[in-house]
Amino acid sequence: MEEERGALIDIGGEEYELILTTKATKAIAGRYGGLENLGEKLMRSENFEMALDEIVWLLTLLANQSVLIYNLKHKDAPKELLTEEEVELLTSPLQLASYKNAITEAMLRGTARNVVSECAENPLKNTPAG
Repeated sequence: MEEERGALIDIGGEEYELILTTKATKAIAGRYGGLENLGEKLMRSENFEMALDEIVWLLTLLANQSVLIYNLKHKDAPKELLTEEEVELLTSPLQLASYKNAITEAMLRGTARNVVSECAENPLKNTPAG
């Protein structure tokens, strides 16, 4: 995996890593107005077909980030990008529901911040004996 940035899923017997990149974040912002609006939009889709369309779009976008990164590093042997139609044909609605955790994991890893507080760096610093 790309430095533990994403989450692995299987689509049509092939493994893909879902990765939230800056490029994907820009695409999500363009479609939903920002990451914070994504969950609300997915939950508020007017009907089942629209909800599936949004999940397929997001899944395709995140899975293609790992393909794009691979292609950037292997210009002599690029892989083809997934299409939304391929994702629709190679998955079932039940699988799409199970990919929710992988999508969430990829989003969390893509936006994670490793914050170390001063107190955590030196736990004795703020104690009466320290």
